Amino acid sequence: MRIVAALGGNALLVRGEPADASVQLHHVEAAARALAPLAAEHELVVCHGNGPQIGLLALESEADPSLTRPYPLDTLGAETQGMIGYWLAQSLRNAGVRKPVLAIVTQTVVDQADPAFAAPTKFIGPVYDRAQAGHLAEQNGWTMAADGAHWRRVVPSPEPLRLVEQESVEQLVSGGTIVVCAGGGGAPVVDDGRLHGVEAVVDKDLTSAELAIALKADRLLLLTDVPAVMTDFGTPDAEPLHHLDLAELEDLTFPAGSMGPKIEACRRFVEATGSRAAIGALADAEAIVRGVAGTTVG
Repeated sequence: MRIVAALGGNALLVRGEPADASVQLHHVEAAARALAPLAAEHELVVCHGNGPQIGLLALESEADPSLTRPYPLDTLGAETQGMIGYWLAQSLRNAGVRKPVLAIVTQTVVDQADPAFAAPTKFIGPVYDRAQAGHLAEQNGWTMAADGAHWRRVVPSPEPLRLVEQESVEQLVSGGTIVVCAGGGGAPVVDDGRLHGVEAVVDKDLTSAELAIALKADRLLLLTDVPAVMTDFGTPDAEPLHHLDLAELEDLTFPAGSMGPKIEACRRFVEATGSRAAIGALADAEAIVRGVAGTTVG
């Protein structure tokens, strides 16, 4: 099969952990071990989140006194693609993947008039308490929002329209290469005859769905830090949902900043292709493909 697997940024850096390179690399190596059996048996495209990582780079850029202005988010997104892509490509090889593995920096076209630019929703960076969040909002001009019991920075997250490089990805995958791409949803760009970056972070799940549709993938896997989609998540009554069809999705609501985009990505992929999508824990990747773990949609 042809599989597009999207790894959550929080699956590569557990909430509350220090963002040290060694900590993240440890998680990437575990991710590579989970993905290696899929790479051996299937055509595989790996996408990944970058919420914690781009937030860290944004903090560093804001605090650098040598800069006349901080680096823009599209450029920081490209930096995270290089960093995480390098770790994933190296770790997949070290996990025994014998096929060629290539990590590439990709650009995602968005609409400059997308209403998301006026209503930031995408969480990036570490968590803060209310006082810290208020201070950072005043100091840096950031928009902050509640994320569970904590607060985080939110930035615009426009709809992905297409990957600039998707034809190249298709050629690489068809030729037997494992491709790591669309990291952090891809560097957001506007195409008005010339490509230029915009201040945003595209949702990686929605970008992965668009790419999976364009590649005519047989499966879309959204791999995160929870074992399945849950009813009453975070409560003692939480129960896993093992299978959802499109009609059932219409009757369910999920948090906009976490599970919501994953459900929407699955819906778009299943509607467009008739193939199945799935959500589950990164460690269960192979079992999710076999349909014995996670939540299958379709």
